[in-house]
Amino acid sequence: MKFSVQWLREWVNPPLNTHELASQLTMAGLEVEAVDNYCTGLNRVVVSRVAGITNHPSEPALRICSLLAGDHIFSVVSGAPEIRSGACYALALPGAVLPGGNRISSSEIKGQVSEGMLCSGAELGLNEDSECLLELDQDANVGVSLEEYLCLEDEIIELSLTPNRGDCLGILGIAREVGVLNRMQINPPALRETAPELTDSRAVELEVPAACPRYLGRVIRGIDIQRKTPDWIIERLRRSGLRCINIVVDLTNYILLELGQPMHAFDHSLLTGGICVRLAREGERLELLDGQDCRLATNTLVITDASGPIAMAGIMGGQKTAVSMATTDIFLESAYFSPDAIQGRSRQYNLHTDSSHRYERGVDFTLQQIAMNRATELILNYCGGKAGPVTHACETEHLPSRKPIRLRASRLEQVLGTRINPEKCTEILNSLKMFVIADPAGWQVRPPPFRFDINIEVDLIEEIARINSYEAIPSTGIPANLRITQSSSKLEFKQIKQVLVSHGYQEAISYSFIDGTVQNLFSSAVSSIRLSNPISSELGEMRQSLWPGLLMALAHNIKRQQSRVRLFEVGRIFKMNPNLEQRLVIAGISYGNIYPKQLDKNNISSNFYDMKTDLEAIIAAFIPTNELQYKQSTHQALHPGRSAEIFINNQYIGSIGSIHPGILKQLGIPSDVYAFELELLNLPAIRPIKYVKISKYPSIRRDLAVVLDEGINYENIAKCVQNQASDLLENLELFDVYQGEGIDIGKKSLALGLTFQGTSSTLTDGMVEELLDKVLSALNTEFGATLRE
Repeated sequence: MKFSVQWLREWVNPPLNTHELASQLTMAGLEVEAVDNYCTGLNRVVVSRVAGITNHPSEPALRICSLLAGDHIFSVVSGAPEIRSGACYALALPGAVLPGGNRISSSEIKGQVSEGMLCSGAELGLNEDSECLLELDQDANVGVSLEEYLCLEDEIIELSLTPNRGDCLGILGIAREVGVLNRMQINPPALRETAPELTDSRAVELEVPAACPRYLGRVIRGIDIQRKTPDWIIERLRRSGLRCINIVVDLTNYILLELGQPMHAFDHSLLTGGICVRLAREGERLELLDGQDCRLATNTLVITDASGPIAMAGIMGGQKTAVSMATTDIFLESAYFSPDAIQGRSRQYNLHTDSSHRYERGVDFTLQQIAMNRATELILNYCGGKAGPVTHACETEHLPSRKPIRLRASRLEQVLGTRINPEKCTEILNSLKMFVIADPAGWQVRPPPFRFDINIEVDLIEEIARINSYEAIPSTGIPANLRITQSSSKLEFKQIKQVLVSHGYQEAISYSFIDGTVQNLFSSAVSSIRLSNPISSELGEMRQSLWPGLLMALAHNIKRQQSRVRLFEVGRIFKMNPNLEQRLVIAGISYGNIYPKQLDKNNISSNFYDMKTDLEAIIAAFIPTNELQYKQSTHQALHPGRSAEIFINNQYIGSIGSIHPGILKQLGIPSDVYAFELELLNLPAIRPIKYVKISKYPSIRRDLAVVLDEGINYENIAKCVQNQASDLLENLELFDVYQGEGIDIGKKSLALGLTFQGTSSTLTDGMVEELLDKVLSALNTEFGATLRE
């Protein structure tokens, strides 16, 4: 919505400059998108009247005009064919500089002196679309500067209105807001009701009153449409971004900008019979004013006469009954169309007009008579003619209901966080044209007919806050009753996912249905669940593991030249044991190199220990990873020598290992894939975080290499070492496993890194050696381990 600040100040003139006014509007919720100067710098451009015209003696296309400007007559040579004797035009005198940089001087044209130049609207920067001379009103004050005559020292404010503030799509609504914000009354133009001088009228029928509950029509005969639109109206339309068409259309557009009420004028002589507002019928067509020939849908509200549709209600008129330069009689329309009847039609027909923009947001349903009176007055004043009576068709029960809203004082204070004087609240609500009944506990409020956005209690609270000023709300701390509570017993899934993402995994989502043939590669057919009505034969069973879906996604990526893939999925698996079980699990797979290609990284392929590191990064949120128990796995989908089942306190929580080579071959996967799968609901509660003072004493590391039977699990070795080393053992690390030359067959060498650190004193070498002796003695006693030489 663009408007002239001068125009607004005729309605309400607060003691603010334009930029202060713009800031006030923005803070009140009417965002100002731009403030621009309209047109300044037209010095030495004046109003002139043509006193005489003679032909150029040597150039037929040119004429010599005698122009009266003040007390002086100027001789100007012009080639404009539209110049008329007695008409008024803008004259640029010598010394004038036009917006395009053109400097005017007295010059000789084909042997004749020209003391200036007659200007078009485009040359003056007023109307880029017009190459014709800027013609002014016949009664213009000749000799005065054009800036003074057209009040060009103006500023234009452009509002970016939200859809709920359709009431501010007119000067009336904006003035109302400015008046409330500045505690001022508005001064609208005086309106008078025009008494009919004719008896001519047309019957109006409302066939769909829910869509159009009110329609006013009026016949005006004997207008002179050839008359020029007054300069002051042209300027207000221009400054609001509308172009002039003819005087009747210009005046209805002016009402649209002034009051926010769309209107339409039909050529009365082209209408047949009465007016009916109804929905379009199957097969009906309408040629619109823009030349578009529309096939009307049956959900489209139309204005019709006896011949059929003549306008698309609230959007655009039809070409068949359009006002033209030959029109002498008009039928003037002022109606209320409900937003529901207009919303969506603009998009449906790819039309967006100023009328539809307003009707979609809601127009004041009490405004139609006021707009009719204002339009009649302007048309009779500037076009002549005589008016008939107003035909008023109204179905009152279908007009919008403005139900009262209860506003509680306690709720107002609770939402705003501050108390506003109740009398001030009543004053604000009354100034917004609401009907207010106050009581000790609050207010009963009925919104005005132009505020479709006020429906519930918080809407009223917002109105009080913005009119009272958001800046008046004090900045205070939020009161809160805080207490430390027990932390959540389960790690949120998104945190688990984030751990894996940080390790280079990407989340996948696969079907819960799977091909039975593929499923049998991973799990027993006995516990499978077949679908009675599968989507397809390849999706006939419920999955018993997430691995098949992840591996098929991997195979798909390998075919597209992906050499490094890490995927994970969180989802449910389904088994019959003997009843239906649904288990929530997380699974991951790793294929290719551990790291993306980098200059400082060797191309190391994924392996069991890499996958184990990723798995333990998840487990670490629940328990220390040294409490995990790994046991040899018999899972049919895993390599028997490179897999393990995972336990916590002897409870199974999942599996890890290399996918069986036979499965990889059937799926077309060329090299090793490592995978894990955890049952999330079997994980223990998260242990509360304990903070321990960091030791300020140095640590001591000792490395041991022990030789023992290859069948002994490292898990048992780690427990034995931890039991003997007591609390002084800060960290235990297995950093090498070796079998080969120098190690007997059936034996293996484990290299252990033990880090010791005291919390109350510095450890001596003697103390550490004593602990190592205890560790070696226990390992020898329990497992027959010996120190590798």
